[in-house]
Amino acid sequence: MANRVVKLTVLNDVICPNCAVAQHELFEAMNHCKDDLKLPLEFQIEYLPFRLMNTTLLPQDYEPKVQKVEFFNKVFGQESFARFQETINNWAAEKGVPLTFNGVVSQSTRAHRLSRKAFRMGGADLQLPYLTAIFRVHLQEGKDVGDINVLSDVAAEVGIMTKAEAIAFLQSNELEDEVNQMCDEARAKGISGVPLVVIDGKWAVSGGQSSDVFIQIFKKLAGVHVANVNPTFGALVPPVGAPLVV
Repeated sequence: MANRVVKLTVLNDVICPNCAVAQHELFEAMNHCKDDLKLPLEFQIEYLPFRLMNTTLLPQDYEPKVQKVEFFNKVFGQESFARFQETINNWAAEKGVPLTFNGVVSQSTRAHRLSRKAFRMGGADLQLPYLTAIFRVHLQEGKDVGDINVLSDVAAEVGIMTKAEAIAFLQSNELEDEVNQMCDEARAKGISGVPLVVIDGKWAVSGGQSSDVFIQIFKKLAGVHVANVNPTFGALVPPVGAPLVV
């Protein structure tokens, strides 16, 4: 019997710590279901761009940079950000992933353009290593994802293109309209936050879910009887408005 194909469409923003958490937990669940549980599933995954902050809250690339702590304190309030930071730090310590709130935060359009370029060139096989590297340089090493030199280094590292080719790409406007349109369409469908994982174009798991939540969902999709799915931090709900996946 052929494996069931599960199509995963993930909306994320590379400046978002919760998105890094969600990617780690989703990969952990997929690997566990495939390698350990031997579920008859095949996963197809694509990441779509989303900008958490509009230009009134986050400067454009050419404007002075904003320190992460200063920015998040302003957006969320000092107490709320402190609680969020504690949650992220606890997860990072448990998983051995050294996330940091050091460095600056920038608009993520350039990084999303490279993500789309990677997917066009090599599908998930190229897009996923790119996103993993971007989360590492921004959320572990504290580098600026609006910096062309940083982004071109990542592009060369994962094999999207050479550093020189990446600089030329980033200095152009290639794929900028596509990224802007995708971000606008997501908001038009009522999506206001990420991460959001859409499963087979029908259901969406929101928030920084644990791998256990995804494992239970994948078991159900494979026809394995499980207890009711009970997400810890988000909700399993139908996507708002028109289908996200055509």
